[in-house]
Amino acid sequence: MQVIFLHHSCFLVEVDDKVLIFDYFDGDKVNGFTFTGKIPEYEPDTKIYMFASHSHKDHYDMDILRMADKYPNIKYIFSKDIKISPNFLKKHGIDPKVREKVTFVTADKKYKVDDLNIKTLRSTDAGVAFYVETNGAFLYHAGDLNEWIWDGAGDLTNGVQTRNYKFQIRQLAGKPINVAFVPMDPRQGKYTYSGFDFFMKETEAELVFPMHMWQDYSAIAAYKGKISNLGMAERVMDIERENQVFLIAEN
Repeated sequence: MQVIFLHHSCFLVEVDDKVLIFDYFDGDKVNGFTFTGKIPEYEPDTKIYMFASHSHKDHYDMDILRMADKYPNIKYIFSKDIKISPNFLKKHGIDPKVREKVTFVTADKKYKVDDLNIKTLRSTDAGVAFYVETNGAFLYHAGDLNEWIWDGAGDLTNGVQTRNYKFQIRQLAGKPINVAFVPMDPRQGKYTYSGFDFFMKETEAELVFPMHMWQDYSAIAAYKGKISNLGMAERVMDIERENQVFLIAEN
């Protein structure tokens, strides 16, 4: 298995003959940031599965639908809050027939796309998180499912966030997870690690990639430095740059 951190919350996973891409957007779509991650070139007949957890512009880019022109075997798995009506697609020069390649998903459901088994969780922000099994590999991508606690938000609001987040993550307890992608957002200040830490303690994920870091990866080393359990620290992957490649050994 090969994992590529493209940028922000976008990861590409190569599993045997398949390519799974989560929450990709072009690098200039978010104001104030220039992201550099690029999807590698593949043979036209490659099986590609594009996931979009929700419609926020740092997780979804309608231009990924244009990839169907080059890759006829591409399939899309989109949260239902992503709207792509035939008229909308025509307006933007995208063939409306691409909708036939899209599976729209909602929270707390199970789906099968080709031989991918997909379970969705409900985000604490928008859309869904994905738990995916294919070719014996188990992947989790959180999207914006996180414990979004903020200074000044108030105990009531933050308390609801915490309860909802923990309820969702506990659904993954005991499930096999080879690779997980989980937010560690530095904008949260002292709460940067809250959701990530709960995920680490509650699940048996083997390798966990921090994400949603807005190009500031310093929180990873800081978090690992706080962990007294060496085994837990070794499960956290060190991200240093965009387009970083990780080779994951088969068990």
